[in-house]
Parts: sequence; C-alpha cells; structure tokens
Amino acid sequence: MKDGPDIARIGALMGDPARANILGALLSGKALTATELAAEAGVTGQTASSHLKKLMDGGLLTQAKQGRHRYFTLAGPEVGAVLEAVMGLAARRGHLRTRTGPKDPQMRAARVCYDHLAGDLAVRIFDSLQARGFLSVSSDKGGLALTAEGAGFISELGIDLAPLRTGRRPLCRACLDWSERRNHLAGSLGAALMTRFLERNWLRRASAGRVVHISPKGESELRKLFPVG
Repeated sequence: MKDGPDIARIGALMGDPARANILGALLSGKALTATELAAEAGVTGQTASSHLKKLMDGGLLTQAKQGRHRYFTLAGPEVGAVLEAVMGLAARRGHLRTRTGPKDPQMRAARVCYDHLAGDLAVRIFDSLQARGFLSVSSDKGGLALTAEGAGFISELGIDLAPLRTGRRPLCRACLDWSERRNHLAGSLGAALMTRFLERNWLRRASAGRVVHISPKGESELRKLFPVG
C-alpha cells in the first residue's frame, strides 16, 4: 500500500506481545506508571521504557508527569475502540489466551472499555435500547443514532445530552464486544451512561484492572431500566 494511512506501523506497534499487554492494561481508562506497566507486560523497567517510547512516538499513548512519576494513558477513545475491535477479531478467529482464573467470568460480566461499559451487562443494555426503538441505524454510513424517544429516556436518567451532542466524539457508536461478540454502546453517550451508573453506586470499579462490580441494587435497577426480551 503506497498511498494512504500506514496501517503497517500501527499493526507493528500493537503486535509486540509486551506492547499488547501494555495497551490492554490501559484499556481500564486509568493512568498507570511505567513500573506498573512493566509488571503488566512482564518485562524489565528498561525494556518497558523502550516500548512506551515507541507507543508514544506512534501516537498511541500520552504521558503526564506528577512529582517523580510519569503516568501513561491511551491517546484517546479511538485508540481504545481499535484495541477492542482487534480483541473481537482475535476472539472470533479463535486466537484466545488461556483463561487465568476467577477474574475471567467477572471480566465477561462487566468491564471497562476505556471510558465506557463492556461485557454481558453492556450488551444487554445495547440490545434493550435498540429493541425499544431508542437506538436506530442512521443513514450516515450505517452509524448509530439516538431517536427522539431515546433522547427522552436518557434525559430521565439525569444525563444532559446538549454537551454530548456538541463534542468532537460521536454521540453513539457501536463497539464490538470481544467476549460477547455482539455490540455494546460506545461514544460520548456510552461514557456518560457508565459515569451515571457509577454515581448511583450501581457499579463499582475494581481497585485494579478492568473489572466492574455490579451491586445487588444496581442489578435490580438496571434490569428494570433495560429489560431484554
């Protein structure tokens, strides 16, 4: 491919096992130090620094300094979307790692995908919104659109749609869930929904990693708000 975007460079950056582990760890949406990311990647601190520099030079990571520490995050939601899509492709093609234990069922139940919710719960929410006519496929390249009825429903949840509509991100975007192999909701609305659920203590982030715990009250309330079938 002589002209156009250089996908080979992005593929090479993501394709290294240590860098893939670093990127996967940052899908939690949390900023992590080089030391923490070295542990996630299973490499020495010096090797991790080399990988982090390559990822920053490639535009996949950003860093911020606070005191003596440097904290790294994904460069934006589009990077998270690409990572989740690649995970979905790997899962559909059978390229799966050996399950590591109890966290796997939790990861499949509910987890963070950069700044929005993923896993079985997120897929149920997406299916419910679509089945009730709150989400529809738009004519703009097959993207998602929030219907008038959907806007009313979201407003009743206490979410102000005005700033979400005027931001640079799309309001609604379908993100293929790697574990469920069906869509969950991304975009600024997906992020706002997860924030709202956390504020109501229906969900709680694990102290480390991407797992999201659902409280008994949260399970009950979310089933009422997002019925399926």
